[in-house]
Amino acid sequence: MNSEFAVRSMRPGELELVLEWARQEGWNPGLDDSLAFLEADPSGFFVGSIGEVPVGSISVVKYGESFAFLGLYIVHPDFRGKGYGKAIWEAGIASAGDRTIGLDGVAAQQENYRKAGFEPAYSTIRYGGVASSLPVSTLVAQSVLDSRLEGLQRYDSAIFPQPRDAFLTSWCTGRKGRRSAVVRKSGKIRGYGTIRRCYEGYKIGPLFANDADSAAALLAELIPEAKGAAVFIDIPTANHEAVALAEGLGLQPVFETTRMYRGPAPAIPLKHVFGVTTLELG
Repeated sequence: MNSEFAVRSMRPGELELVLEWARQEGWNPGLDDSLAFLEADPSGFFVGSIGEVPVGSISVVKYGESFAFLGLYIVHPDFRGKGYGKAIWEAGIASAGDRTIGLDGVAAQQENYRKAGFEPAYSTIRYGGVASSLPVSTLVAQSVLDSRLEGLQRYDSAIFPQPRDAFLTSWCTGRKGRRSAVVRKSGKIRGYGTIRRCYEGYKIGPLFANDADSAAALLAELIPEAKGAAVFIDIPTANHEAVALAEGLGLQPVFETTRMYRGPAPAIPLKHVFGVTTLELG
C-alpha cells in the first residue's frame, strides 16, 4: 500500500465523482442525488486517496444514535488488489461507532459481508421496464407540498428505522426530474413516494404505503413523470402485494440484493415498504 494513501472525509465535488463511479459500475444512481445524500449525514462520506487522487469510497450514513447505513463502497478499477479497499472499509465501519449498520449486498459479496459480522435479513429485487399500464386505485395521490413535509416526515419515521428529516426535505423537494406524491384518506397520510431521473430511466423510492390501494394511487401519480422511459423499483420480496403491483405494471426482475445487518436488526414493517428509498442510503 502506498505510504501516501489516507482515508478522509469527502471534499466538495468528490461525491459527484463517486456517483459517476457508481454509474460506471451499473448502479444507476439518480442524476441529482448528491445534495440529498449529503443532507442525510455530511460526515458520512469518505474517500481513500493517494495524495490528492481519490481511489475509492464508502458512505456510512448515521441516522440517530442507533442506526447507520453503508453504501457507495467502491474502489476504482485501476487501484484494486492493493489493500486500499480494506482500509477504506475499516475506516467506514469505525465511523459508525456501536450503531447497527445496514447494507444491501449483491450475491457475490454476501459471504465477505458475513465474515465482517453482517447477517441477512431479507431479499430485495429490482423490478424494471416500461410500464405497460397504470394501476387502478380508489384513492387519488397529490404532489407533496414543501409546506406540508412535517406530516410526511412523521409517517416516514414509523417505517424507516430512525427519523431522517433533513434528508427527506431535500429528497422530496421539487427539482427538475424529481417528483414526490402523497396519498391521504380522511386527512390522514396513507403513503408517499418519490420518482427521480437516473442515468438510465427513472427510479421510484421510497414507496411507503399502508396498503396496496394506497401504493397503486401513488404509482398512478408518479409513473407519468417518466414519460414512457423505463421505471425501476427496489422491492422487498416479502411484500407480496408490492411484487404483484410491479408485475401488474409489466415490470420484470432485473437485479437482486440482500439486506444485511451488523448488530441488532431494526424492526421494519415490510408490509408498508412497496419500494426501498435507495440501495445507497437504505
